[in-house]
Amino acid sequence: MSRRQPLHATPFRRLLLLALLPAMPLLAQPTDPPTGIDAELVGSEQAVEVEAPMEDAEIARRLRDIYEATERFAPLSVAVRDGVVFLRGRTREARYREWASELARKTQDVVAVVNDIEVDSGPLWSLAPARREALELWRQFIQTLPLLILGAVVLGLTLVFANVLSRSLVNPLRGVTDSDLLQGVLRKTIHVVVVLFGVYLFLRISGLTQVALAIISGTGLVGLVLGFAFRDIGENFLSSILISVQKPFQLGDLIQVEGNLGIVQKVTTRGTMLVDFEGNHIQLANATVYKSTIKNFTANPNRRIDFAVGIGYDASIVAAQDVALGVLRQHSAVLNDPEPTVLVETLGAATINLRVYFWIDGHQHSVFKMQSAAIRLIVRAFEEAGISLPDEAREVIFPQGVPVQLAREAPERAPAPPLAQRPLPAVQRDAEREASPAEGDLASEVGEIEKQARASRAPERGGDILREAAQRRH
Repeated sequence: MSRRQPLHATPFRRLLLLALLPAMPLLAQPTDPPTGIDAELVGSEQAVEVEAPMEDAEIARRLRDIYEATERFAPLSVAVRDGVVFLRGRTREARYREWASELARKTQDVVAVVNDIEVDSGPLWSLAPARREALELWRQFIQTLPLLILGAVVLGLTLVFANVLSRSLVNPLRGVTDSDLLQGVLRKTIHVVVVLFGVYLFLRISGLTQVALAIISGTGLVGLVLGFAFRDIGENFLSSILISVQKPFQLGDLIQVEGNLGIVQKVTTRGTMLVDFEGNHIQLANATVYKSTIKNFTANPNRRIDFAVGIGYDASIVAAQDVALGVLRQHSAVLNDPEPTVLVETLGAATINLRVYFWIDGHQHSVFKMQSAAIRLIVRAFEEAGISLPDEAREVIFPQGVPVQLAREAPERAPAPPLAQRPLPAVQRDAEREASPAEGDLASEVGEIEKQARASRAPERGGDILREAAQRRH
């Protein structure tokens, strides 16, 4: 608070007058008399007033009121002597201490500031910062809750629209291509693109603009980590598109990849599902399928079967070849084009090994059943033709010698009829059939495997493994 006083009212003014006394004679010399307005001012007896300095007590009171209003200092002592401010007390942060000095220094008529305020370091650990952050997050969540609800509604509508749009765009392609695999991949691609756009809209509406921009631009550490994490997923997805376009196989084909033989059940954006002849599900990554050698047994319906059979050295090779060819040509499942062949393969220790080759329709007949039937029929034909089928020669040593006993002469018997003229027992007559009861109707197993695949549970439709494991533990 300021007030106006006469010039001689304070000690400071008195000291100023004493300093000016030596110069008073010079000031008292006569000068030209003033004229006009200046004469009126000189002749006036009104006293000159100046701004008085603030009292020490007034400065201390004013600073104390400001410090107490901030509630940043406790306790606090403010003293002022001859314009010098002395501060004592405690505060929580160093920046509050600096602020107190700056405030006192800028106060009118303050000459210097002595700041003895101590900064309280507080406990070693405190939950106060975490509590403040939690309250701030909760306040921000409450503020953005309406936007989150609106964004969730937009995202839900986008998911519904993605299903409708993917079906409406892919259905016209059925007149262009009949590949279910290609249609499925295109439908999934359109669905993923629309869903990603919906996620972007959700982030923008919710106020998460920076997150949306980071996702779209793909920059920053998060984009780099996600790029490495989803590298295999992107590779498998691209491989699924290439498989759909190039069509190395179709659904229901019998293929072999990386030593895995099975029927193609389905192809997803991630992997190719096979069902082997034991009924097991085999899931292969699309990237592995695309980069590996694929052996397709269904693309060409004709399948060649071969096996080896050994005849004795005393048998006629040409006769054995004719007998085997006759059996194959009479079988209804063996194709005449390409023709079956019987070739001499190797010379064994006790046998001449023949390799039998013939072709069948793999879509209609089973490879394993036809091989069994052909071996059975050819062995039976060799027996009837008197062609020996010896075992590997072995040397047998008798250390004690072999006792020999002469047999009595048996009465002569009528010679036995040739093997081909003997009546066959019921079991042997069954062997003459093209397919025995054990071999079934020689039909292909592909239809049965597909039936089992449709009846079985798809692997991705199973329950939550982690939840089931937790239930077992409890």
